[in-house]
Amino acid sequence: MRTALGKAGTRRQGAERSRPAGKPRPEGGKLSAAKEAAPAAKGSAARGPEAAGIAHETGALILAIGAKLRALRQAKEMTLHDLAGRTGLSSSMLSLLERGKAAPSIGTLVAIGSALGVRTAEVLAGPPSSGSTPSVSRRADQTVHATPDGVQRRILCSDPGNGIEISMVEFGPGTASAPRPTAHGGYEFGVVVAGALEVTVRGKVFTLKEGDLVSYGSTDPHRIVNRKRLPARALWVNLLQS
Repeated sequence: MRTALGKAGTRRQGAERSRPAGKPRPEGGKLSAAKEAAPAAKGSAARGPEAAGIAHETGALILAIGAKLRALRQAKEMTLHDLAGRTGLSSSMLSLLERGKAAPSIGTLVAIGSALGVRTAEVLAGPPSSGSTPSVSRRADQTVHATPDGVQRRILCSDPGNGIEISMVEFGPGTASAPRPTAHGGYEFGVVVAGALEVTVRGKVFTLKEGDLVSYGSTDPHRIVNRKRLPARALWVNLLQS
């Protein structure tokens, strides 16, 4: 028995010496790594439609989250640079997230949500699916963004999936939407519900009274001011940038 093992071992050593350099040694008759992976690849191909469906749903979710982040940032009238300064993320990374080119981690969503003053759950909440039951936005559940100067923006509806945001904006006497004209993506409509407002778009001034409506591209520098001694209220509709 010992002699037979010795001969077998000699034959194996000879085979090792005669095998070309770099060629992997088969163990126990197993296929090489490439051949062994082939059935797995074929199995993946067989599951292609299912995998493609999952990938599509994941991509759609990432796009929806990115659109929601952009809508929330625009509602706060913050630039990418502003948000980058508050989160520690780069402007380029935030741009990728908003365009759905990168998937955010939970930690990133928490940081962005904190900077925007919203809960992470609000960022993750997607638009209602087709055929869903009608939704109601209760006043107690609506998000309110307030500026130190006395402007309150109540978000009545934020639906990035359908590219629209509706808000009720209240301007205290002598307050303005921003210290200077700002611009961002999208298109907007504003109708004065009470009081009067002065809207400046690309340097042109429009005075609006109750019932008057103004519309303009959000990419044009614009600013809204209440010049009166009484509060003013307006309903604002933003068509979000696609």
